[in-house]
Amino acid sequence: MHARIIGTGHYLPDRVLTNTDLEEFVDTTDSWIQERTGIRERRIAADGQTTGDLAEQAARRALEAAEIDPATIDLLIVGTTTPDVVFPSTACLIQQRLGLGECGAFDVNAACSGFIYALSIATQYIEAGTVKRALVIGAETLSRLLDWDDRATCVLFGDGAGAAVLEASEEAGVMSTHIHANGNYGDLLKVDVGVSRGFTEGPRGGLKILMKGNEVFKVAVNTLGRIVDETLAYNQLDKHDLDWLIPHQANLRIIKATAKKLDMPMDRVIVTVDRHGNTSAASVPMALDEAIRSGRVKRGDLMLLEAFGGGFTWGASLIRY
Repeated sequence: MHARIIGTGHYLPDRVLTNTDLEEFVDTTDSWIQERTGIRERRIAADGQTTGDLAEQAARRALEAAEIDPATIDLLIVGTTTPDVVFPSTACLIQQRLGLGECGAFDVNAACSGFIYALSIATQYIEAGTVKRALVIGAETLSRLLDWDDRATCVLFGDGAGAAVLEASEEAGVMSTHIHANGNYGDLLKVDVGVSRGFTEGPRGGLKILMKGNEVFKVAVNTLGRIVDETLAYNQLDKHDLDWLIPHQANLRIIKATAKKLDMPMDRVIVTVDRHGNTSAASVPMALDEAIRSGRVKRGDLMLLEAFGGGFTWGASLIRY
């Protein structure tokens, strides 16, 4: 059996924060941000709006597109680094809101690779025959982690959620998933406080994103190149067999570097980073849903999904839509 995508959805908060808006309270410029990242604007969750709120709406849209009864979902996995509370998991909170049955429900924390990791887990359950339908979500409220005085990081991130419904099928679907991690790079991109380690003095107890941007960029480009090669080799395919690249939306320069390696024109690459910023685990499923709903990705198309995030974690999935 294959895990086949039968419905997708995404949701963005209403508030738009442009680069011009940032110029009013951050020492930066629109041209500087666009030149280095490709970002023009991002969405910011409203006060009181949680990761679970965004994830719920994305999930409802995915379930509606799949045209199935939510009660038939056998597994729910949420990729996120910004859960609503320590516990219950955001997945359990969403399970209750959506009216799912007593299916398995849990969160996965793999930073920006969270959706790929969650997709990989759900695919294994379906291929093993223990799950017939799974709901996979990537959702974040990264604005809660931003230090608005740190111009190197606050311009990069945004909030959002994306979801996909997978179903067991004899037709080709998720052809393979590949996930990796290397904790040796953990200090390059992190939030350095937490429940067990404790918090620090200052605003929000030191809860903020810390990043060494240049080093992250170098490792990301190299690592994504390797995961592309691994995925194609595993499936005995050539890079020219791909119809679409749906990458993690972190930085337009990284996206272009991956496209160049694949010899893929940019009109075959789904790009949303200019409007969404880096939404971590939400970026790949949001880009996927936008590509499908816009009519660009059609049934039968071959897609490569890939992501790279703090940990470091990275992963890819080859999917026949």
